[in-house]
Amino acid sequence: MQKNLEHFYIGDACGGNQDWFRDRMMKLGGCAAVCACDTCIYLARTRGLAALYPFDANALTREDYIRFSQVMKPYLRPRWEGIDRTELYTEGFSQYLRDRGETRLSMTALPGSRPGEEAQTAVAAQIDDGLPVPCLLLKHRDPALDEYVWHWFLFTGYQRTDTDFLVRATTYGTNRVLSLPRLWDTGFRRRGGLILYRMA
Repeated sequence: MQKNLEHFYIGDACGGNQDWFRDRMMKLGGCAAVCACDTCIYLARTRGLAALYPFDANALTREDYIRFSQVMKPYLRPRWEGIDRTELYTEGFSQYLRDRGETRLSMTALPGSRPGEEAQTAVAAQIDDGLPVPCLLLKHRDPALDEYVWHWFLFTGYQRTDTDFLVRATTYGTNRVLSLPRLWDTGFRRRGGLILYRMA
């Protein structure tokens, strides 16, 4: 079984890219804001939540995305250790939703301490419902995943195989297929987790 969301493109980039930011702190630590910005644009385009994106969701430009990141910055601002807990994301993004008057979208967190099978079930349910899944990865013992360490990124698709559960990870304007069981088994006690959206 396989399903991918029709995530948006800005030029050749799939979703936004924090490397575009001119604000030094956002360029270094704006990954959570990127997840929220991408969520807003995606839902404005697919679910009609137009209030979430203050520009034209059907004529996306890099300049508008950079401006939007500055709108989101006060809610998910970079900080010394980053947005290193899922509750920082849910609190900040929930406040943005309230300020925009949007009551149809809510969210909960699935901690990284939960069993991997639970994460797989949650990701499949979210993607099947047409919703992206923000993921926070803190430390990881696998050096092949170094670019995802201490980073927020989106799951925008999944595939079940006979031996694995694969996710499409979208970040820095690109997609990469990763094994969720491998990603989930960080080898460290302190872990990140997933944000699970709900539409009323």
